[in-house]
Amino acid sequence: MRQDTDTTARSEQAAPGDEGIGCNRPSPSLTYVRFGERPLRRLPQLFIGLALYGFSMAVMVRAGLGLSPWSVLNEALEKHTSLSFGTLTAVVGVSVLLLWIPLRQRPTFGTAANIVVIAVSSDFGLALVPEGLTLPERVGLLLAGTFANALSVAVYVGARFGPGPRDGLMTGASALTGRSIRVVRTFIEVSVLAIGWLLGGGVGLGTVLYALTVGPVTQFYLPRFAYTSPTRTARTGPPVTGSRTSS
Repeated sequence: MRQDTDTTARSEQAAPGDEGIGCNRPSPSLTYVRFGERPLRRLPQLFIGLALYGFSMAVMVRAGLGLSPWSVLNEALEKHTSLSFGTLTAVVGVSVLLLWIPLRQRPTFGTAANIVVIAVSSDFGLALVPEGLTLPERVGLLLAGTFANALSVAVYVGARFGPGPRDGLMTGASALTGRSIRVVRTFIEVSVLAIGWLLGGGVGLGTVLYALTVGPVTQFYLPRFAYTSPTRTARTGPPVTGSRTSS
């Protein structure tokens, strides 16, 4: 389809400001790859990335030093409803799908998996990780949770089953504007943070750390986890020596 072709062309170009990231690699293609293409290779990556994302959200909640922007929003909504944190992540995810319309994004298997797996894994993490930890333990949870969350985005988006609701904003806006994943992701996180804070969500030092670092970390690891279609490899030739492309 013309839309898919145009989006692919845009996403495969190096976005402004990416030259210093990932050893000068061009931005990887993040467009949807059909479900039947190497599912045994890609499905584990998808579900591991989603589960890690949800669990890392729970870790940051238990750290109690500031939540990620989307978690700030979920926490604010949790104060006004009887729904669990995980359930609210699903509700917010479905609501975010409405913002896909102007970006011409289409829900896929990965979109549905994102909503379900993250909701379940975040509630599981909250049940598993204890409260009442010491300050050094909480700082460790914050740092680990922030890094794992950003890494998990690169893992499951790189499987190319289609982005989740929140990351559809990231990849769609990046393809539409030509801006880097790093810039777009940071802009989205800061905007959501402001909305969550205005609604009563808790904001701390960890929130600021997350909002400023998740974009660069995700951008750095995407080339390492982005699935490369065999047909594209055959068409473009082998990767340049020294680059590491997951396939």
